[in-house]
Amino acid sequence: MGLTKQYLRYLSSAVFGVIGSQKANIAFVTLRGGEKGRYVAVAACEHVFIWDVRKGEKVLILQGQKHEVTFLCPSPDGLHLAVGYEDGAVKIFSLLNGESNVSFNGHKSAVSVIQYDALGARLVTGSKDTDVIVWDVINECGLYRLRGHKDVVTQVLLLKDRNLLVTCSKDTFVKWWDLDTQHCFRTIVGHRSEVWGMVLLNQENRLLTGSADSELRAWDIHYLEEGKAQGEPKGKKGKTLLDNDDDDEDKEEDGDEGVEERILSCTKAGSILREARDRLVSMTTDSRARVIACHGSDSILELFTVLSEDEVNKKMTKKLKTAKKKAAKAQEDADKEVEEPKVEKMLKDEIIRLTNIKASAKIRWVDCLSCAGGELKVALLLQNNTVETYSLKTTDKTPEANKTARLTLGGHRTDVRTLAFSSDNLAVLSASGDTVKVWNRSTLQVIRTMACDYALCSMFVPGDRQIILGTKSGKLQIFELASGSLLETVDAHDGALWSLCLAPDQRGIVSGSADKTAKFWDFELIKDKESTQKRLTVKHTRTLQLEEDVLCVKFSPDHRLLAVSLLDCTVKIFYTDSLKFFLSLYGHKLPVLCLDISHDGTLIATGSADRNVKIWGLDFGDCHRSMFAHDDSVMFLQFVPKTHLFFTAGKDKKIKQWDADKFQHIQTLEGHHREVWCLAISPNGDHLVSSSHDKSLRLWERTREPIILEEERETEREAEFEESLAKDDMPVVPGETPGEAAPAAKKTIETVKAAERIMEALEIYKEENRKLEEHKYACGHAGKELPPPKPNPILVAFGNVSPSRYVLDVIRKVRSSELEISLLVLPFPYVPELLKLFNSYIQQGLEVELVCRCLFFLLKIHFGQISSNQMMLSVIDELRTNTLSKVQEIRDVMGFNSAALQFLQREVESKEEVMFFAEATGRLAEKKRKRRKRERAILTIA
Repeated sequence: MGLTKQYLRYLSSAVFGVIGSQKANIAFVTLRGGEKGRYVAVAACEHVFIWDVRKGEKVLILQGQKHEVTFLCPSPDGLHLAVGYEDGAVKIFSLLNGESNVSFNGHKSAVSVIQYDALGARLVTGSKDTDVIVWDVINECGLYRLRGHKDVVTQVLLLKDRNLLVTCSKDTFVKWWDLDTQHCFRTIVGHRSEVWGMVLLNQENRLLTGSADSELRAWDIHYLEEGKAQGEPKGKKGKTLLDNDDDDEDKEEDGDEGVEERILSCTKAGSILREARDRLVSMTTDSRARVIACHGSDSILELFTVLSEDEVNKKMTKKLKTAKKKAAKAQEDADKEVEEPKVEKMLKDEIIRLTNIKASAKIRWVDCLSCAGGELKVALLLQNNTVETYSLKTTDKTPEANKTARLTLGGHRTDVRTLAFSSDNLAVLSASGDTVKVWNRSTLQVIRTMACDYALCSMFVPGDRQIILGTKSGKLQIFELASGSLLETVDAHDGALWSLCLAPDQRGIVSGSADKTAKFWDFELIKDKESTQKRLTVKHTRTLQLEEDVLCVKFSPDHRLLAVSLLDCTVKIFYTDSLKFFLSLYGHKLPVLCLDISHDGTLIATGSADRNVKIWGLDFGDCHRSMFAHDDSVMFLQFVPKTHLFFTAGKDKKIKQWDADKFQHIQTLEGHHREVWCLAISPNGDHLVSSSHDKSLRLWERTREPIILEEERETEREAEFEESLAKDDMPVVPGETPGEAAPAAKKTIETVKAAERIMEALEIYKEENRKLEEHKYACGHAGKELPPPKPNPILVAFGNVSPSRYVLDVIRKVRSSELEISLLVLPFPYVPELLKLFNSYIQQGLEVELVCRCLFFLLKIHFGQISSNQMMLSVIDELRTNTLSKVQEIRDVMGFNSAALQFLQREVESKEEVMFFAEATGRLAEKKRKRRKRERAILTIA
């Protein structure tokens, strides 16, 4: 067998340069021992970063897989963070160790909102697929799916004291759901456009909604008792009329007459106006619902305060006094009696404007936190990759917001359009529309940040002490890294300077511009006027005039040729010394945006906006191969040093590696979530850095792991199959008609694999039973004890477990959130055998809770077939008696243990005179309050 070419795999090493992704919200979190309001959680592409805003440091990274984070929600106890992803998955991370042990998968598309209940035991998620799913966090499974909205769900709110849910969507509706019966009992139709957000106020007696206009609409909620509902005014079909803008009748989704009268009535209470004229982007309140923060797509955050009932009454009394004074004065002037003045309570008397906060850029998300002493902390995620925090005293008459922190150092404000590696592979240069940063590759810390013009191309000057940028205005900017200062700005071109290339002899550079010229520059050291030391500058030596805009320039490694890409879709090659024309490479249908020449000068590869990459020979200009490389424009192309392998980056979010000799696609680097603008390969070829429209910079590292191309293609096909499987319709539960409520989980490749493992375990169980039967028969026939048959190797590998125990172990290893769907995929012929096994497990007391859960689900979905099967009658009867007795036994044990623990608690408390857990904190606060009162009394007497 001949030698095969070995390729080494590049793997993602780190994500940096992103402070907060725009897709997901910002949330205050508490870490162990950390103070309130010090840490914020933001999405960073597929990861979640926890920032310490005081130090400006990353303290924790919650690692994701490959899908972008779309929503964050901290748990009520502050110990966990629920994270929603673009593929519809939800993971719950522990903030103590950063690990995720619970994951849910039920949505078909991106999770748009997540909400915990007051205890943190249930989780409600809304998605772009218009469904709302309620999850059981403790049991790690889905409870039910609620269908009814026709567009993206934008907010969900769980009521604390009642088992009710309110949701709003871009379909203009606000829906109330009764979670006991899992149906929608009321739809508010008083909005003319999308509902973008809502909050509950006044102990959940008022709902405030924000839409596409500048109006925040308020709705009064009256919770009705069963007996009081009969006297309510009714409209058509016994429905309560809803007072909205258009006097429209409230739409009912379920068709049951008078259902809503037994739960609540909802009437419009008025509206308050925002200063912004555009749509509401996000709205939130603090934990006590005393402060409302909302904003549009501009940089102004509007804060409103909700007055308590006592404060409103005081205000109304004051208003009444003023009105009476005015009436008395009018009576004196007119010498006749005036009617007793009346003051009506308006919405603007209850919700008043607190202040406005002007951020440094457009706001994307906001979160609020109430602290001791009436202090309000506000965290803003801005659209320019920045996080800002503000603090203000809500008790002040005219509160002023003070900026307490601003996270900007770890990333650029605009997209990075150019990257470069230093010659020692240790420093990475990235430049954007306003700044240029130099990063340490090993620590990913920023070494230097310098202000610059809009940079399009960049490079390290030999020696790595200076850098040169080419800008959109046609200037060359030279920076010194030691001082971080701008040494010189050279007016190089009249148009955008698209490309720079260092000469192979390292004595100069060539620049290509939109002014249809390529200019040659030599490095020079000149004396600085301000100091005695010499500084670097560039001197213009020659100009190559061309017919079209120059998009890219490149020297051949032997300095013999210069390749120039033009706007007319061709690549012209000239002799460097005489600038005479040598070759023209034509074949691309759209302009060539990037090109590179191999280290030996034999090949030139060109990438174009027509999505193709062409490989040409530099000797005759013949096209060796044209390859369809990306699904969108090829933005960057570069050879790996000293090889014929090259990387391409495209607007299709992918980076691909190719072999220019065999014309093979080697591997695809997936990770970026938006267009990839550029990449840079280190001089030793071990590292690759790329930048994208998602504001992130990614470092990729060459490993020692070889790539086998057949396996790589097989992996890609499997990934495609998984994606197609996820797009399939939801599995239908037999005997259930599709309605508002449906199963929560969805069919995925994991659920299919779990079902296959259960089937395989049952097959092994049957096979082992058959072997035992044959062995017994053989022993009886032979009249003596024969050696037992060899057990299945899988059972041996698991520690010589019995076949029935192995089946239970397989079921136990299925993820709790995927168990029902895995059993739904299971074919019916396996069910009778499984039910017999369940009977034996319950008799032995093995995993009774899990077995009962599986048993009830299988009985529910296969009820018709099981009940009509005479063979199953005895099994079901045994299951009935055994299950009831065993479950009652477990209940008795749990009740006995609970009573014993309570007894022990009382004993310890009476002996040691201490209180347990949460009660102790309340008692301690009460003791302190009494002591302070006593001390004040003593001081008063003294």
